[in-house]
Amino acid sequence: MPTNIVFCLISKQRDCLISKSRLRTISINPRHNRYASEREDPCRSEENENDQSEMERFPQRQLFGGAISTTFPLRFEDVSNIRQVPDHQEVFVDPARDESLIIELLEMKHELADNGSATWFLQDLATEQGAEGNIVTEQSAVFEAQGLGYRNMPSVITTATAQMAISKGHQGREAQNLVKVYLANLRLKGVGTDVLITAYEPVFISPSSESARSVGAGLTVPATELGRTPMADVFKQVVATFRINDWNLFGATAL
Repeated sequence: MPTNIVFCLISKQRDCLISKSRLRTISINPRHNRYASEREDPCRSEENENDQSEMERFPQRQLFGGAISTTFPLRFEDVSNIRQVPDHQEVFVDPARDESLIIELLEMKHELADNGSATWFLQDLATEQGAEGNIVTEQSAVFEAQGLGYRNMPSVITTATAQMAISKGHQGREAQNLVKVYLANLRLKGVGTDVLITAYEPVFISPSSESARSVGAGLTVPATELGRTPMADVFKQVVATFRINDWNLFGATAL
């Protein structure tokens, strides 16, 4: 697997987003497989419109066959419509801004303390991607994830933010982009699962990067100048509205 893998979202390599150093991915209940049935229309929900953003609508988006839902703008396109995505991941990308969202289900890494888990996963991500200049700029405390406990076992969440230089796909250091990465680790202790919600926001695009062809080189245009919601706010909204609708998604661990 290549080392520089953050923005290979439209690559045909199936496993380009999987970190070798993480624990096994969880087994998804087959009836929640995204390819087993058509996805629900993300605009069908009564909770379509969200007042959190005056610039963009935040419709409810159905993940993992509707077993999980959250809200984020429709400009983020489902990558599984372009290429196959591993069953334990949901990947969305805004090609016009080279921004992306990844929701990933992993077997819980029990040896990690809750208060450092998001930072650990963020640093692991940077290492796996061969990122340079990785600077963790923010780290939250541990909070209980309201409404996401299972069988009297609470779930907790921590977040971390970093800025790092990352090359796209197989490109070398000369094509590194400066990217802000937001990561939330939701720890579903009742089903032994670490949920990772990761958002990528380019800050500076290298003239040598593949991304320069689609979004232009240099400093990226602030989202607000284009009538778009800043990625930091998109990330917060994804985390705040994350819901599990069917715990059977987690198979035997939820029995």
